[in-house]
Order: sequence, then structure tokens, then C-alpha cells
Amino acid sequence: MKAPRLSEAKRIVIKVGSLLVADATTGAVKSQWLESLAEDIATLRKQHTDVILVSSGAVILGRFALGLTHADLKLEEKQAAAASGQIKLCLAWQAALGKFGFSGAQMLLTTEDTQNRRRYLNARNTLNTLLQLGVIPIINENDSITTAEIRYGDNDRLSAHVAAMASADTLVLLSDIDGLYTADPRRDPAATLIPVIETITPDIEAMAGDAAGHLSNGGMRTKVMAASMATSAGCHMVITRGTELHPLQRLSDGGRCSWFLASDTPLNARKQWIASSVNAAGEIMIDDGAVRALRNGKSLLAAGVTDVGGRFNRGDTVRIKSVHGTLVAHGLVAYPFEEAIKLKGKRSEEIEGILGYNAGDELVHRDDLVMESWQN
Repeated sequence: MKAPRLSEAKRIVIKVGSLLVADATTGAVKSQWLESLAEDIATLRKQHTDVILVSSGAVILGRFALGLTHADLKLEEKQAAAASGQIKLCLAWQAALGKFGFSGAQMLLTTEDTQNRRRYLNARNTLNTLLQLGVIPIINENDSITTAEIRYGDNDRLSAHVAAMASADTLVLLSDIDGLYTADPRRDPAATLIPVIETITPDIEAMAGDAAGHLSNGGMRTKVMAASMATSAGCHMVITRGTELHPLQRLSDGGRCSWFLASDTPLNARKQWIASSVNAAGEIMIDDGAVRALRNGKSLLAAGVTDVGGRFNRGDTVRIKSVHGTLVAHGLVAYPFEEAIKLKGKRSEEIEGILGYNAGDELVHRDDLVMESWQN
């Protein structure tokens, strides 16, 4: 299959490694490189492409600022370095993006934020709102509070989770190597680059090895793991060298890289995942007008709801049935049971007056909804 073109992407997640952001020996920000990437991002935004950054670098920046120059940091020292360095990291990105008229917004995530459905919906809504406002989300793992048991451990896999959560169609991993080779090119001069990977087979996984630098987490193995997550969510992923200026422009101009291809679109992959969630936590009954709206591709609004059953939380899967008892759809509900009961039959403009807040006009958004015909 032919490799995708970066210019055709609608929503891109860009993962930036620690050693691209900061000098490993001094802890200084690589401002010129950040500005070159910010200019590449500005070019993408002019093409109406949404851009999300997943950036490492907080620990390196923070450890030098705090005088923690010894090689092996204790957990509490690493968390302190992350807390200090995150401020420097975001200021550096804000300065770089600001030169091209864009603003950044910090989001710190943990595994629970992408695995717990309620937190997942909250994080996804925040991401979508920032993108609608023209802001560049800058995401990192929340190292200042996480422990080994609840960490991603590397931003390769975090970026894949973010890509899935944001329904991105392209994930770019900027690395110190230009792609996946048949063997480690630093040890085997006969190793050759694999430009396109259609399926991640055991042989592909074996080629990845497990090497990683001591100042950065992960290696080629974590990148292949990220590719598996991303492509399963309908997102193409590319690994390319990011060490030179304007890495995205170089990629667009045909620079060396490895593309991992998704076999489906992000929306279709998402709906298939929802359709596979067989353990519904409750039911929502809707009138005939709402049934027609759903079949015409609309979201489920509270005004069309006649009854609510079960004990579900925000983000749980619910069955949606007609007043005649016919199963119409499955979906991820945006309000918990106690609030959905209060909203049934109400207009969208009444939500805030009833609940004291508005988490969205939709009880189930159309992107979180799978019609019964999808599964048959």
C-alpha cells in the first residue's frame, strides 16, 4: 500500500522526545528547534489541520533547575523535577508557538484519565474544545503525581492513547532514528529501513528490539507498541528523525520514515469498539422522533428521552430503545443516571438550569453512538 501524505491529515498528534526539547548535558531548552517545529505546525494549521502536541522534557529541564544532576533520581526527586520542569516546558512551547500567532494549553494525563470512561470523556471534551478554539494542546504524563503502578512510562504509548481519544487520523513520533529497520542500524550495517508496515506481525515486533537511552524512556519496542494501539484506533502512525530543524516539513518533502498503516478510519474504529461493549450499564427509552433523528445521523438529545433505566455513570455504555421496545442503538452516555432522569424530555437550553452546569447538549453524541444496524 501507498504511504499516506501528511498534508492530507485532518487531525495530527505529534510526539516530541525529551532529547529533542532539551540539551542532556546542560538542561537548556533547544529554542531554535522548537521554533522550527512551531513553524511547521503553523503551516499545518493554515491547511486547517488540527494539531496536538505530546511533549516530553519536563524531567530533564527540572532536574537541572533543581540541581539534581546525579544519574539515578529517586522517585520523589523525579516527581519534583517534573513539577519544576513542566513550567519551563510549557513556557518554552508557548514562546515558540507565539511567534507564529498560536497559543498552547497544558494538559497533564495519567493512565486513569484514558482508561476510566468518565475521565476519558472529560479529557476528550477538553481536547475537542481547545481545538475548536484554535489552541494547540500540549500534553505530558502527570509525572509529579504518578507512581510506577499507574504510569505509562513513556510518551510513545501516551501519544497513541491521546490519538485514539482525540480520533486523530495521524500520529507522528519524532525520534532520534528515522524509522523501523530490519535490525539495529547502530550494530548491523546491513540493516535496511522499512518504509511501510501494513500489519504488525511477530517478525515486525522482533525487529523492534528493546533498546532505549538512559535519559529517555522507551525505545523502538515502545514505538511499535504505540503503532499497534494507534492503528487499532484507525490512526496511521509514522516514525521519523526529529533531530534536524523543520522535521515535519522534511517528512512532507519525502524524508526517510516508517509508516504504520491503519486499516480503518478513526470514527469507524471507535464505533466498532463501542459496538463490542456488550455489557451495557443501563437503558434509555426514546420517542419516535428521536429514533428518526438517530437514523438520520443526529445525536440523542434529552428532549427525545421518555424513560431511563439502570444505574450508569458518565461514559458507560447504554442501550437505546424505542418506546415500542425495539433496540435502536448502543452509545456512551454523557450524564450519569441520576442526572439523566432529571433531563428526560427537557430541552437542551434547560440543562444548566436543572443541573447547575452543562456537559453538552447531547445525552449521547453521535460519535459515541452505534446504530443497531451497524452490528447486524
